[in-house]
Amino acid sequence: MPTLIRPLQPEDEADWRRLWTAYLQFYKTSVPEPVYASTFARLLGDDPRDFNGLIAEVDGHPMGLTHYLFHRHCWKIEDTCYLQDLYVAPEARGTGLGRALIEAVYAKADAAGAPAVYWLTQDFNHEARLLYDRIAKVTPFIRYNRAL
Repeated sequence: MPTLIRPLQPEDEADWRRLWTAYLQFYKTSVPEPVYASTFARLLGDDPRDFNGLIAEVDGHPMGLTHYLFHRHCWKIEDTCYLQDLYVAPEARGTGLGRALIEAVYAKADAAGAPAVYWLTQDFNHEARLLYDRIAKVTPFIRYNRAL
């Protein structure tokens, strides 16, 4: 099936919401409507601090997304790239779409002069980790969040 990875466009909002909602549900979380609106606006914004978004289409149907951001790093001169969200619809999993989205972010990072790309996932995300273990290196870092 023909696959296209492309930048998110304003007309993608309904499909983006559907995919991002499913992503959030996988992680057993949700966000209020103002966060949806703000996130979508930022994904389309031109502020260099904003996230970027890519949509994966299969036969013209949006089936996956990723959000990524460039930021400075104290240990490097060049920026680094954080891949925050990656989602592929269940019916498209195992087709290489997740890998294609990650490789598209790798290409965007290379083009921006930011060779380092990193992301987080939960330990129970076994299916995705099978892919991640093939195309990236797991690190020994443990994440902490501020207790509110």
